[in-house]
Amino acid sequence: MKHDKFHGRVTDTGRLCSAPGCNASGEFRAPGVRPPGFDGPGDYRWFCLDHIRAFNAGYDFFAGMSMDEILAAQSPLAGWDTHSRAFRPDAGIDQAPRWADFADPLEAIAQRARARKADHQAAQEAARRGFNAQDRAAFETLNLSLDADRHALRRRYADLVRRYHPDHNGGDRSLEDKLQRVVAAYDHLRQSAAFR
Repeated sequence: MKHDKFHGRVTDTGRLCSAPGCNASGEFRAPGVRPPGFDGPGDYRWFCLDHIRAFNAGYDFFAGMSMDEILAAQSPLAGWDTHSRAFRPDAGIDQAPRWADFADPLEAIAQRARARKADHQAAQEAARRGFNAQDRAAFETLNLSLDADRHALRRRYADLVRRYHPDHNGGDRSLEDKLQRVVAAYDHLRQSAAFR
């Protein structure tokens, strides 16, 4: 592979541009469906020069952030208040396996791998349908499948509001946080392209 005056250009990759209908050589790497994480660097798409310029022109790091989140991200101290994955107490793993639940330790590891694979497939399906990460998070908050219609969305929202609202729980306000997440997820999906 050879690099030239365009930063990031990789020639002789043998890949075609990922833009639909483009038969030019894909020489510039862009983020794909799966972001970098515990399992590796993530997926990438490859674009020609014209399409990588269009991709970069449409990229907005601050998309979906509130004003406070934007200000925090622009702070010179941003990122210094967190541990790197290797030095975090949980090493970047969401939860350790409950070893007592498995007769064979390899089965615990296999179950984790199956869960990761299912998450990856769900992310690919969401991307294929045109859903972004915020849409997927809202679907997960409401525990809805990606093929749910507007009627199913309203029905699930009504069920969850009845379950979490203090008026239906004898004034118990311990579930207000869940209720707020449900309302935010519903408002987001109600206005998204998936339910228009």
